[in-house]
Amino acid sequence: MARLVIVSNRVPPLKESGPMAGGLTVSLEEAVKRRELLWFGWSGESSDRREPRIASTGNRTHAVIDLTAQEHKLYYAGFCNGMLWPLLHYRFGLAQFRRAEEEGWRAVNRRFAEQLAPLLREDDTIWIHDFHLFPLAAALRDLGVRQKIGFFLHVPFPPPALFAALPRAAALLRDLQAIDLIGTQTAEDAEHLSDALRREGVSAQVGVFPVGINAEAFGRAAAQAASRKDAQRFRESLAGRELIFGVDRLDYSKGLPQRVLGFADLLKRYPQHRGKVTFLQAAPISRGEVTQYRMLRREMDELVGRINGEYAEVDWVPLRWTTRPIQRRTLAGFLRMANIALVTPLRDGMNLVAKEFVAAQPPEDPGVLILSQFAGAAREMEGAVKVNPNDPDEIAEALDLAINMPIAERRERWRMDYDRLAEAGASGWSRDFLASLNRAEFSPSGEGAWK
Repeated sequence: MARLVIVSNRVPPLKESGPMAGGLTVSLEEAVKRRELLWFGWSGESSDRREPRIASTGNRTHAVIDLTAQEHKLYYAGFCNGMLWPLLHYRFGLAQFRRAEEEGWRAVNRRFAEQLAPLLREDDTIWIHDFHLFPLAAALRDLGVRQKIGFFLHVPFPPPALFAALPRAAALLRDLQAIDLIGTQTAEDAEHLSDALRREGVSAQVGVFPVGINAEAFGRAAAQAASRKDAQRFRESLAGRELIFGVDRLDYSKGLPQRVLGFADLLKRYPQHRGKVTFLQAAPISRGEVTQYRMLRREMDELVGRINGEYAEVDWVPLRWTTRPIQRRTLAGFLRMANIALVTPLRDGMNLVAKEFVAAQPPEDPGVLILSQFAGAAREMEGAVKVNPNDPDEIAEALDLAINMPIAERRERWRMDYDRLAEAGASGWSRDFLASLNRAEFSPSGEGAWK
């Protein structure tokens, strides 16, 4: 079997594996288990070192490059997180375009291509991941790379009219014609991207490949994690109260202010739940150098303080809030213990937390998933209670419904979603994408298409 070359913005630790590893690593595990792999990307470090660092174990090789401080500022903090991330999540009002950052983003992609090309073999299959690397395939083609190239977009793609607000959007879309197959999480994202490409006269194959998880393995790991001492201490601290749990990066796309306001509305409109539920929201800080993220943290700190100040009692704090990193194994145990998962992003490509909550739940007494209608997972999780995350009142009503839901209905909803997860599995996504990529026939169209 030909070697698989994965390219992503960040490369996970070489030893990371198993159901408690990061989302992309877990999702790719089955695809790379029986084939040789080269994983290439940024090390996460800043230095003036230009050559890649390469390490191998078994049939897996990781090659990482450092970025200079200026490259990181322009490429990652600048164009990726200051422009593309808000645009792709329908938040154009938060986007800031600076020509120097876009040019720096393209320069880093060219550098990725220049460092990767000498490592390639003639029969490699190349799979590029996410919006950071939109221009990478075109840069590789410019260097003479002719291997099959697939690209997967893990985040949403907005309607063409919104994407067109990006300065020089046409050039970005034309870059995508260098790709043999583009994958998205949902049919809506595929439709938006295909429409945007057609408007520019770009011919590209776009398919829908929703990311899955290994539900059985994650469930076993979560059950084990829930029996660990740290999880037991947390359970004891709840004093028998029901647990509402949310876990997200601290990001404005996750709908965190609306979520905690929905919880506050629950306590106001349904006072019978006061003292009987505890809401734990974990939101590890990310992209702390970006202004909008610092502002969000201040907003959340103030909201949480105000809500607790209004409703807390001497023996009960309704809302527990942490921005400290929590080990993934510990989070899995919390998902197992949670009676309700509150997953309400304003827009999300998929959101694996929703699927992991279902996988983690005990079949005999499962909890309830409250899920944003704008998360990619909402297309699959039919047993979830769906909400519009922009409406705190609707979130409060869903919480009341979930708290009062009879066990027979909870079991029925859980079984519906768990069976769907188990059928799709973690390997289905990567297997289906790579099989489709292998069958794809490139049909160049327009000026600059590779030949």
